[in-house]
Amino acid sequence: MAVFLYRLGRFSFRRRRLVALLWVVVLAACAFAAAKAPAAPEDGFSMPGTESQKAFDLLDQRFPGGNSNAADARIVFVAPEGQKVTAGPNKAAVEKIVADVAGGDQVKGALDPFKMAGAVSKDGTTAYSTVSYDVQSIDLTDATKALEDAAEKGRDAGLTVELGGSALVPEGELGGTTELVGVAAAAVVLLITFGSLAAAGLPLLTAIVGIGVGVASIVAVGMSTTTTTLALMLGLAVGIDYALFIVSRYRTERAEGHDAEDAVARAVGTAGSAVVFAGLTVVIALAGLAVVGIPVLTKMGLAAASTVVIAVLVAMTLLPALLGFFRDAVLPRTQRRGSKGHGRQRARDGRPNLGTRWARFVIRRPLAVLVLGILGLGLMSVPALDLQLGMPGDESKSTSTTQRRAYDALADGFGPGFNGPLTVVVDAKTAKDPKAAAARAAKQLAATDGIVATTPPAFNEAGDTAVLTAVPSTGPSSADTTDLVHSIRDEARGLKSETGAQLLVTGATAVNIDVSQKVNDALLPYLALVVGLAFLLLMVVFRSLLVPLKAALGFLLSVAAAFGTIVAVFQWGWLADALGVEQTGPVMSMMPIFLIGVVFGLAMDYEVFLVTRMREAYVHGARPGEAIVTGFRHSAQVVGAAAVIMIAVFAGFVGMSESMIKMMGVGLASAVFFDAFVVRMTIVPAVLALLGDRAWWLPKWLAKVVPQVDVEGEKLSHGGPSAPTPAPEPAPDPVRA
Repeated sequence: MAVFLYRLGRFSFRRRRLVALLWVVVLAACAFAAAKAPAAPEDGFSMPGTESQKAFDLLDQRFPGGNSNAADARIVFVAPEGQKVTAGPNKAAVEKIVADVAGGDQVKGALDPFKMAGAVSKDGTTAYSTVSYDVQSIDLTDATKALEDAAEKGRDAGLTVELGGSALVPEGELGGTTELVGVAAAAVVLLITFGSLAAAGLPLLTAIVGIGVGVASIVAVGMSTTTTTLALMLGLAVGIDYALFIVSRYRTERAEGHDAEDAVARAVGTAGSAVVFAGLTVVIALAGLAVVGIPVLTKMGLAAASTVVIAVLVAMTLLPALLGFFRDAVLPRTQRRGSKGHGRQRARDGRPNLGTRWARFVIRRPLAVLVLGILGLGLMSVPALDLQLGMPGDESKSTSTTQRRAYDALADGFGPGFNGPLTVVVDAKTAKDPKAAAARAAKQLAATDGIVATTPPAFNEAGDTAVLTAVPSTGPSSADTTDLVHSIRDEARGLKSETGAQLLVTGATAVNIDVSQKVNDALLPYLALVVGLAFLLLMVVFRSLLVPLKAALGFLLSVAAAFGTIVAVFQWGWLADALGVEQTGPVMSMMPIFLIGVVFGLAMDYEVFLVTRMREAYVHGARPGEAIVTGFRHSAQVVGAAAVIMIAVFAGFVGMSESMIKMMGVGLASAVFFDAFVVRMTIVPAVLALLGDRAWWLPKWLAKVVPQVDVEGEKLSHGGPSAPTPAPEPAPDPVRA
């Protein structure tokens, strides 16, 4: 591996103009293909195998004129204090607004609340109108503006009017701002780390090229733009990390006396080997998202994995070519001044840096550091025992949004369960008497504890399928509502045996419950697959059993602590005011899988970057303790800088008003902090110090089976493929501490 990458790096350096031109052509071709590609259809959120999805499919089949995925909206009217919405002027204003909306483009119909049963609250202060559309929300043109104009007319008439539903286009808070903040934060950290504009700029440039090619390719092959979210985030993260590590190694090789060409080749042969295997672990984690069984998540994972592969290729080829153009500009200023300055640089770098001092502190008292680290993460993990999954809806939005105010108004006027009605489908095709079966289902639903209202069965034209709506007494994200859905489904078995009709529960609330259940069921298989494959890969990289085991267990500790942080903030309300969390509730169902996939990739990056230098020093004759110190001298600052960049990027999400985005920011930022600084920088050296030589033990029979990949570049140290000039003496990394 090291020899092949050495040759690849040397070729890219020598043919730098050709390599750079090829990447420009690839980027331009991908951008052109993406621009010319037809607009991809929006990914439908389907969950094969769940009851709610079966019900949706049945509705589309049996009610061909309808569209279960069509957009809808709710207009909520609240009368002024002391008045009723049914009063003459208020009623006239409501009817006028509903009539205007009903005549809009793409509107299938708007129901008059005064002609629809149950659309006016018992106290007469609140009413709502349901607006249905012919198309999905992604295909709507000016629905949001039309609804907002109608609401403004109602407010002018003295009413409180709020809006909800899928027809409202959410405000695009991100719009690239978070990515720009991440790039700016990365630039500052890189400049501080390297002290050189060129050295700071190259990782940013290569990362931008990588995500440009990756995202353009995703769009060009027909994937929707929603699949690019994870690709953008991880492409930026690993693109910077990989280039950062190789540039740092290049500076080290130059400081040890190698010329520019040989230094680039050696950097790609050694640090590049770590990059390749780090990239493979990320690809494993992302491709493993297919285990969950949710198509949109699978597409996101595969799209992000392809972007990571491109980031590795850019680091292996384009970066060495660019280093050929900036061979001296990326070096520290003292090293660029010539031999006299070079000597001062080497003398200065001979002093212990922060990474060296910290490593020596840990290996002097490894047991105490290990116990404190594990206890600290364990304490942070305790809240995770109360983890409750769900799909937060409008109730989790900021009170400054009309959706949240509409949600609260409906809950106040009609009860908390009104915002999460259950759609019940009765498949009576095999029943002897379909109408009797539907009536029996309606009676059974009305008698179920936790149901406060039901609608009469509405049949299709064939008369073999009926639809009912049941309103729970509790809110859509309540655990009681989840229990209610399971109870209705359990009772449906009796209905089938008695009448021959099958009862299916669906609707937004039931879908969210099924998503949570499916993700929860897939969590352990996903963890086992990802951690198991990564263990095998790291065993090949480090030729050790205990090092990959330690890496996997450390990752589980950091993820558990991150889950604990999320639960403490978003379920328990700790620091909720400081972070702008207005409503506590269940954790987003996708969050655990999403967090594991993203953080696992970054964690293995940090593990490989840090421990490969330790392995390299150990293979070259250093004692275990000296190898740990050497690894920290060369890699601690690089890993720390990469982690700070990611924390800054993810922390930018915390300032968003959307609860799910805020949750993502808190979870990812805390996970990176725990993994990089507590696990990799603290627990890892403590464990390795306690294990000593045993850390690198591999049974002889297994050593014969495991392939030799030479990630530490041992063959290069014996002359390499082109007999590069040996270093006059070892020297630490010139990166300033």
